[in-house]
Amino acid sequence: MKYTIPLFTFLLSFIGIAQENLTYQKPSNEILELVEAPLAPSVLLTADGKYMVLLYRDYYKSIAELSEKELRLAGLRINPKTNIGSRTNYYNNIKIKRIGEEDAEQVIGLPEGSRLANFKWSPDQSKIAVTNTTKDGVEVWVLDIKDAQVTKLTSANVNANMRDVINWFKDGKSILVKMLPSDRKPLINVSEAVPVGPTISSNDGKKAQNRTYQDLLKNPNDEFNFEQLARSELHKVNLDGTTTRWKETAMYGDISFSPDGNYVMAVTIDRPFSYLVPYYRFPSTTTVYDRSGTLVTTLLEVPLIEDLPKGFMSVRMGMRSISWRTDKPASLVYAEALDEGDPENEVPFRDAIFQLDAPFNGKAKMLLKTQNRYSYIQWGDDDLAIAHDYWWNNRNTKSYVFNPSDNAIKPVIIADRNYQDVYSDPGDFVTERNKNGEYVLALDNDYGYLLGDGYTENGQFPFADKMNLKSLKKERLYTSQLEGKKENLISYDVNKDELLVRIESPSEYPNYFYKTLRKDKAAIQLTNFENPFKSIQNVHKEVITYKRDDGLELTGTLYLPVGYDKEKKEKKPMILWAYPREYKDKNSASQNTQNPNEFTYPFWGSPIYWVTKGYVVLDDAAFPIIGEGDEEPNDSFRKQLVANGKAAIDAVDKLGYINRKKVAVGGHSYGAFMVANLLSHSNLFAAGIARSGAYNRTLTPFGFQSEERNYWEAPEVYYTMSPFMHADKMKTPLLLVHGEADNNSGTYPMQSERYFNALKGLGATVRLVMLPKESHGYRAKESILHLLWEQDQWLEKYVKRSESLDIPKPGVKD
Repeated sequence: MKYTIPLFTFLLSFIGIAQENLTYQKPSNEILELVEAPLAPSVLLTADGKYMVLLYRDYYKSIAELSEKELRLAGLRINPKTNIGSRTNYYNNIKIKRIGEEDAEQVIGLPEGSRLANFKWSPDQSKIAVTNTTKDGVEVWVLDIKDAQVTKLTSANVNANMRDVINWFKDGKSILVKMLPSDRKPLINVSEAVPVGPTISSNDGKKAQNRTYQDLLKNPNDEFNFEQLARSELHKVNLDGTTTRWKETAMYGDISFSPDGNYVMAVTIDRPFSYLVPYYRFPSTTTVYDRSGTLVTTLLEVPLIEDLPKGFMSVRMGMRSISWRTDKPASLVYAEALDEGDPENEVPFRDAIFQLDAPFNGKAKMLLKTQNRYSYIQWGDDDLAIAHDYWWNNRNTKSYVFNPSDNAIKPVIIADRNYQDVYSDPGDFVTERNKNGEYVLALDNDYGYLLGDGYTENGQFPFADKMNLKSLKKERLYTSQLEGKKENLISYDVNKDELLVRIESPSEYPNYFYKTLRKDKAAIQLTNFENPFKSIQNVHKEVITYKRDDGLELTGTLYLPVGYDKEKKEKKPMILWAYPREYKDKNSASQNTQNPNEFTYPFWGSPIYWVTKGYVVLDDAAFPIIGEGDEEPNDSFRKQLVANGKAAIDAVDKLGYINRKKVAVGGHSYGAFMVANLLSHSNLFAAGIARSGAYNRTLTPFGFQSEERNYWEAPEVYYTMSPFMHADKMKTPLLLVHGEADNNSGTYPMQSERYFNALKGLGATVRLVMLPKESHGYRAKESILHLLWEQDQWLEKYVKRSESLDIPKPGVKD
C-alpha cells in the first residue's frame, strides 16, 4: 500500500501535463477578418428567366446549435424535438430579383429567426414551398415569387426526419406533406433505459462484407426510437391551409408524382431492421397510388440487404433504380441485373432497362441493355433518349442513343471513355422543362446541345456544341476564351438563345450573366456580388506544372504571401495541402483540372488563410496513385505518395520561393491518412496537420476508399498502408484534429485517439484536438475559429519559428 499514493500522484501529474482544459480560441486578426466575411447568396433562377431567388444564410452554425438534442440512428442524425436532420443547413433570408432590375426585393412575412430548408418549386414555378424549423418543430411556408411574400401553411407538426418532405400536386393548388402521426409513442431515453436482455447478432453462414458504417442501430431501444421518428402520415395541404389525411401512417421514404400528376410512387421502410447497414438497406416496399390516395399496385418488395456480392459494382437482384420517365405522362423505368448482381460474373451485358406503363399491371417492355452498370437516362421523345452507364473497376463510362419505342433498333454508342479522362469529356446534354414541368433533352429536330467544362492540356476552355444525334457529327458553337477569367456554362435555353454563365477571376466574386450563341449581343449581367475577401484579392496565384521522378506530369495551385516581392524572392515557409486520388492509367492521372482564374475563396478547411501570415501555399497539389492493368493503385501507395510530395517541394523550391526545410503538409480525411504516411516514410516535411483521418486499416477490414480487397485478401496492403503500424517511425511534429461526432464511414474518432496514444507512447511530438459535437466536416463557428488557431500555433512553432532543421536527404525512410 505504501506505493499507492506516490503512484496515484504521478498519474495525476502526467494527466495534468498531457491534457489541456482549453476554452475555444480565436486566430489572429488577419485570419479572423477572412473567416467573418459575409457570404454571398445562393441563386435560384426560374426556367422562364424572369426571376432570380436569392437565398441568404450564415456560413457557420453555433456550438449551441450543434449541442441540441441529437439521435444517431440507422445512418441518420435527427433532432428528436424538432423532427428534422440535426445537421441541416438553414437559410435565414430571401430576396427576389426581377431580371433586368438592379435591386433585389426583400421578401415580406418571413418568420422571426427563420431557419429555412427543403425548398421545392411549384409545377409552374410561381411559388416555392419551404420548411421553417422552430424551437418546437417544423412548419411549411409558401413563397409567392411575383408578390415576394411568404405565407404560413401548417403548424409545427411536419416530419422532416426522412427527407422528401414536400411534394406539389400537379395543379399547384396543394402539397403532399409528411406529418407527425397522431399515435406516435414517447421516445425511450436510451441512457436511462434498463436493459431487458443482451443485444445479439447472428449469421447463418452467408458472407456479409459491409463497409464500416457509422450511426447504426445498436439495440431494441434504438429500433423503437428509429421507427417512431420515421413514421409519418401523408397529408394533402391546400394553399388555403385546409388539410386532409391522404394516407395512413407508415415509415415513408422517397415520394414522387408521375409527370402528369395522376399517380404517386411511395417507398416505405419495413422491418426487420439491421445493426449492420443503414436504413436505406432495410426492407422496403414500393407502392403506386392514384392522386386521391387509392392503391393502384404494390410494385416491389425488397428484403433486408446485408449480403451483397463483394465489389463496388455489386447490386441486388430484381427491380432497382425505379424512376418516372420524364417525357411520358405515367411510365415507370427500372433496371435489372443480368450478372446476378455480381461483378465477378463475366457477361456481355450487365443490366437490362425496362418500362412499365400505367396502370402498371401489364408486362414491362425492355428498352435496352447496357454493357456496364446502368446509371441514368435522359429522355427526349418517343424515338430518342440517351442512356448512360459506368464501371468502376476500369473507370469506363458509355453513353447510348437509343429508340425507346423499338428495341429492335440497336443502340448507338456515342461516348465510350475513361470517366477520369477529363480531356475527353464531351460535356452534358442540355435539358429543358416540358409541359409537365419535367426536364427532358432540349432537341432541335435531330440535334441536341452539349455544355462542357473544356479541360485541355493548354488550360480550361468551356464550350457549347451542337450534335446531330443521327449522324453524330458535332459543331462547336462557342468556346470560352476570356482573358484572366474563368467562365462556367450553367444552362442554355435553345428557344430563347440564352446561355446562362457564371464568370469569376481570382479577385472578382462569381457573378451570373446571360449570353447568346446565335446572335451577336452583349452579355447581360444578372448579379453584382462583391469580393468579400479584399485583403487577399491581389495575392499572386498560378497553376504550376512539374514532373514526378517517373516522368508523370503533376500540377498544383501556387499562392504567394500577401505583398510578396517576386524580384527579391525571399525564401518563405510553405504549406502543401493535398488529397490522394486513385487512377487506372497514367494519362488520366497527369491531366490538369486546375484553373488559375478561379476566385480565391478561403473556406473553413482551406490553407489559403496563411498567405496573410507569410506562407507560400501549394493547394490541391496532385497526388495521383496509379495502378495500371492487373496492378492495383494501393500496391505501391507509399512509394507514389512520397514521390508526389518530393516532386511538389522540388518544383516550388526550383522557383526560388521557399526554404525547403520549412515545409508543412496538411490534409483532411483521406488527406490526413496521406499526411501520416508521408511523415512516417519520408524526411520531406517539418510538420504535419492531419484532420479527421483513419490510420489503422485493419479497423476497416472490408475495404476503404478505392480499395475493394478485404484485409484477408491483401493483408500486406492493409499493413503497409497503415500509419498506426509504423508509429515508431514518426519523428516529425504532427497535429491531429478530429470531430467527436464523425459520421464518415471508416474515420471513427477512435482512429485519431488510438493513433495519438501510440505516438505518445513512442515519444513522438504530437497533439490531438477533439472538437465537441463536430462531424466529419466542421460546422460550428467556435470550432472553426479554434481549428484555425490550433493550426496557426502549430505552424508558427514547428515551421516558421523552427531553426534550421537537420533534415536528412529527402526521400523514403525505409
